[in-house]
Amino acid sequence: MRGPLGAVIGRYPSSDGSEQMGSIIRHNRKCRDLVFLVIFIAFWVAMIVNSSFGFNQGNPLRLTYGLDYKGNVCGDKHAKGLRQLELKYWLNPNQVYLSGLKDNQFKLANARSICLLDCPTPSEDSLSWVCDYPEGDIRLSMDDWIDRNYDYYEFLTPEMRNTSLQLQGPCYPVIFPSVNVYWSCQFIARPSNVSLRHWQQMGGVNINEDIIIDKSIHRSINSRSSVLKRYMADIGKAWPVLIVCGGILPLFLSVIWLLLIRHFVAAMPWITVGLFNILIIAVTMFYYLKAGWIGNDAISPIIGEHDPYIRISGRELTHLRAAAVFMTFITVVAVLTSIAIVRRILMATSVAAKVIGEAQALIIFPIIPYTILAIFYMFWFSAAFHLFSSGQVVQNDCNLNCCVYDLLSKRVNCDRCCGYSIHYTPHIGVAILFHLFGGYWATQFFIACSSTVIAGSVASYYWARGETSPEIPFLPVFSSMKRLVRYNLGSVALGSLIVSFVESIRFMLESIRRRLKVAGTTPDNWFGKAVYHTSRFSLRCIEWTIKSANRNAYIMIAITGKSFCKASAIATDLIISNILRIGRVNVIGDVILFLGKLCVSLSTALFAFLMLDTHRYRSAHNKISSPLFPVLVCWGLGYVVATLFFAVVEMSIDTIILSFCQDSEEHQGTAQYAPPLLIETLNDQNEMQRLTQGPQ
Repeated sequence: MRGPLGAVIGRYPSSDGSEQMGSIIRHNRKCRDLVFLVIFIAFWVAMIVNSSFGFNQGNPLRLTYGLDYKGNVCGDKHAKGLRQLELKYWLNPNQVYLSGLKDNQFKLANARSICLLDCPTPSEDSLSWVCDYPEGDIRLSMDDWIDRNYDYYEFLTPEMRNTSLQLQGPCYPVIFPSVNVYWSCQFIARPSNVSLRHWQQMGGVNINEDIIIDKSIHRSINSRSSVLKRYMADIGKAWPVLIVCGGILPLFLSVIWLLLIRHFVAAMPWITVGLFNILIIAVTMFYYLKAGWIGNDAISPIIGEHDPYIRISGRELTHLRAAAVFMTFITVVAVLTSIAIVRRILMATSVAAKVIGEAQALIIFPIIPYTILAIFYMFWFSAAFHLFSSGQVVQNDCNLNCCVYDLLSKRVNCDRCCGYSIHYTPHIGVAILFHLFGGYWATQFFIACSSTVIAGSVASYYWARGETSPEIPFLPVFSSMKRLVRYNLGSVALGSLIVSFVESIRFMLESIRRRLKVAGTTPDNWFGKAVYHTSRFSLRCIEWTIKSANRNAYIMIAITGKSFCKASAIATDLIISNILRIGRVNVIGDVILFLGKLCVSLSTALFAFLMLDTHRYRSAHNKISSPLFPVLVCWGLGYVVATLFFAVVEMSIDTIILSFCQDSEEHQGTAQYAPPLLIETLNDQNEMQRLTQGPQ
């Protein structure tokens, strides 16, 4: 049996016998769950080591640009002369053709490629050439080579010209037009008749003209690994959008929303539900716009000006269309649900209004965890970009008889014709998963710390009978922070670890489910399908239950100073004993505040769409492949920021209600420490009858 909390938290007689105001006092408090605090600290050390590996080995440019035949990253300022040369171009069209044949061992990664400023196009009246980087006897600087459109054929010796006609370099004919598709020159399989005729007249070898030359490059550009890299690069390029829409905007929107619910509580359910429906429909419409199902604003993989008859699509467009369909389903369900519950939400408004009014001074507090999280995310995202690009550039292991003219050795060399690729070892994948888990755990930890501080501040107000101030003063906030740092960090680390662990398991099982679905190995009989879907539903219920139990556990940790498991048991016992009372009053915390978070996060997603639709992110160097990932990241960051600020109201309501229930239980159903405002609200007979019996 747990002991009375009034003896632990309430007023304490001073040395002169008078009662002295106390917030949550220091009686019987000690450090709890130290083992998990040590684990959390060790985990942070491992995170720093893991991130250091990424910073040392990674190069975020690899996420966007390709490699040339020397293993240099196009556009890399550390590679000689390549700083402004961002486009990858394959010199030998026959090698590209061979790489597209199913039974051929030649891979596109081994085809000779260089970095260019723009994609070459055939001349209308002559034969154009693209020559290798100027070296050896070719006395041209990189700038002169670029100014000459990469053509120095006229400077070649007869031997060099002969090898060039054999497609062995150093110069190669421009037969096929090409366009810039995600910083790679995509060949269009319709050769220039003029250029091809000039090439044949000069005695050049036969050039294959099949559609395979188009498909080979497209398959490489459109591979899953390439798309994932571009998605990560999109987040890096859109960092101003992340700061504005994922950081600054939700901060102001959250504060404004809390002030509105503080002064216009009665109207906020209608405002929130209406705004939520408008925002989710607007975000869905933007998905339709970018997917090309509405208007002519679909995303394009082609960068810069091009022939309007050239049509190239990629996985990004497919993913956007899938997201549009998914958002349509979510929108329909959300709109119907919000309309159905708005009447039931209004029933709890009168009770919630009086409780929320006590939390005004705490609205400013979340700026502290917000600032800490902002600094953490800057470090975390930077480390993530480097980890995702931390593979090692190595030369491919191939046994091919492909010969090219070497300008330095002045002869045809058949020894080093293999290209370069980025080699990813298994431990890089483990490091990325570790980094993702660490980011989620840290987020849950900071949110839990914020919630515990708020709970401690509100509890100190309650158990002091609310007489210290008409509103929660700032002093208990700092006292609650001090108690958290001194006694409860281990318990908070344990609670956040449990949530992160369960969420990670659910994510992995969901990934396995998708793989099974794609492979067609999902159960076909009714029993198998029932078990399959029931397990998914059960896991979501477990996740929701643990998150709810954790929130109440943080309240009891702040009140009692107990360990996480003991505090969770006390909170669960209180909730079960007062389920009707808590359930009705807590509707505003579970529904309206959740819809408020969605309103804030949907607003950030909508503004992210608008910012990403500007010229800066639609062309040239900063073009993003798809707005999908930056919008989702802004959406997630907006929800995290809203969670930090809305915890003021959530935790205030839950803390006061749990304290009231504990107070009533200790004093035979009559709360002794409840502020007059709360007693007036919850002891009102009509209100109590409505809380316990529900709508008739």
